[in-house]
Amino acid sequence: MATQSLPYRPHDHAVCVSQALSDARAVCRNRGTRLTRTRERVLELVWQSHKPLGAYDVLARLSEEGLSAAPPTVYRALDFLQQNGLVHRIASLNAFIGCTHPGEHHTGMFLICGDCGNVLELSDPSIAQAIQSTAQSESFELNELTLEMTGVCPQCQANAAND
Repeated sequence: MATQSLPYRPHDHAVCVSQALSDARAVCRNRGTRLTRTRERVLELVWQSHKPLGAYDVLARLSEEGLSAAPPTVYRALDFLQQNGLVHRIASLNAFIGCTHPGEHHTGMFLICGDCGNVLELSDPSIAQAIQSTAQSESFELNELTLEMTGVCPQCQANAAND
């Protein structure tokens, strides 16, 4: 596959997907969990785009490939992938995106383009720490922290300026 220009960072998307699958195999091997064929295929489908993919979108793509999977199978696969730090759930979209820091405990921070739907995962521990400190100053105990920020990516901004 040729290098694909994405709104945030140009890269070879085939290498991106291949690396995600390789990382997933390593994470599962290190944790002693099984990355079954179905789980791996679901992960690959999620990674084929930088747009979040819903469970029923995954199910439809599996069906198009002639794989008979029921909704519970897809949900179990997505749950497994999420529990093992291989995908993130984008709550505002009720969809999933591949994790760029597989197997690492970290705060999910996402820039979501409201125009094209692409998502970029960010990593900035100082932001997570600032939020944690603010919550603690209010005697609030955070169980989980995910930041979803919606706006317009550079590509869509450029497209709008050219219209």
